[in-house]
Amino acid sequence: MTTTREDFREILRLVRPGSRVLDVGCGEGALLDLLTHDKQVDGRGLEISASGVAACMARGLSVVQGDADQDLDHFPDKTFDYAILSQTLQATRQPRHVLAELLRIADRAIVSFPNFGHWRVRWSLLSRGRMPETKALPMPWWSTPNIHLCTLVDFLALTDDLNVRVDACAAFAGKGPARAIDPSSALENWRAETCLFMLSRHPQGEDAGQAAAREPPAVSGDLFDG
Repeated sequence: MTTTREDFREILRLVRPGSRVLDVGCGEGALLDLLTHDKQVDGRGLEISASGVAACMARGLSVVQGDADQDLDHFPDKTFDYAILSQTLQATRQPRHVLAELLRIADRAIVSFPNFGHWRVRWSLLSRGRMPETKALPMPWWSTPNIHLCTLVDFLALTDDLNVRVDACAAFAGKGPARAIDPSSALENWRAETCLFMLSRHPQGEDAGQAAAREPPAVSGDLFDG
């Protein structure tokens, strides 16, 4: 099945077949539908809009209406193998809390977001002195749902603050495919228009420094080859 978004392609590569998946902010269910048919996942969705829920139900998907900022708290620990937040984190009121909840209810979180550190964003601010409108940020400031935009560096600092492990990271720019990156590289904060992370908690009793000394973050973009 053909996908229209490159981050969807990358998510399909990362998710194990037959996994338990929660798609948070699933919209009209395009990604959840792909995962269900291509990877045969046991998929669930959480969507804030009634129209989105209705569209998902028309596809035969199991989706409930809810707000990520509040309703993730009601899910039991480790209910899912993956919790996915695709292009939604920047629209939440409490992104730190939402990210922490994703990794409480799932073994891994897959998160994608527009990078406000991309060179086109910086150039728009520098040359025009106005909030940018780009392919990743297509709406004017007065109508965008985004309220907590961040850069790649900002997000990486948040993962450190939450003691979260980066298992894989990919970047997107323009219409090109996913490109595996080292998120700690300063150049990537300029080059990546959109970022996608797969995250997990450190093993119990291990802090971020110990994990870094033990092994570098995976940047292959696919942990399950071979």
